[in-house]
Amino acid sequence: MRHILRWPARRWRIATAGALVVALAIAVPTALLPNPMFTRMTPPAWWTWPVWLATSVLAGLVLATYMKTPDGAAAGVRVGGSGVLSLLAVGCPLCNKVVVSALGTAGAMQWWAPLQPLLGLGSVVLLAWSLRTRIRTDESCPTRIVPTAAVAADRWE
Repeated sequence: MRHILRWPARRWRIATAGALVVALAIAVPTALLPNPMFTRMTPPAWWTWPVWLATSVLAGLVLATYMKTPDGAAAGVRVGGSGVLSLLAVGCPLCNKVVVSALGTAGAMQWWAPLQPLLGLGSVVLLAWSLRTRIRTDESCPTRIVPTAAVAADRWE
C-alpha cells in the first residue's frame, strides 16, 4: 500500500475528482444531500453516512488506478457494480420502486431495509478488494506500451 503514497499529484487529483463524482452520484438520488429533485420517505440510518463516504473514497482511489501513467500504461474502468450496491444500500427502502412493487411497503420495511446494511458492507468490501488488487498488480507487473516504430524494427531484424 506504500505504492499509493508515491502517486503523482495528477493521480491524486483524479482520485479526488472521482470520489466527488461518485459521492454526488449516490447522494443526490438517495437524497442524502437535500435537493429539490428527490425526497426521502424515511430518514437515513446511522450507517448510511460511513458507507456513502467509504464508497466514495474507495471508488475515487480505484478510478485513479486506471489513469494513464507516464510510461503509457492504461486500462478500462470497472467499478460500477460496487457503486450500484452502495446506491441500493443507502437509498430509502420506500423510494425504491422495484422493491415496493415486488414486496409492498410493509415488505420493503420488513425485508429490504434489514438487507441494506449488508449491501453497503458488500459494496465497501468489493471496492477495498478491487483497490488492493489494482495496486498489487500495478506494483508487481507494470505494463508499458512500446512505440510502434520500435516494434516494427524488432520484426524486421
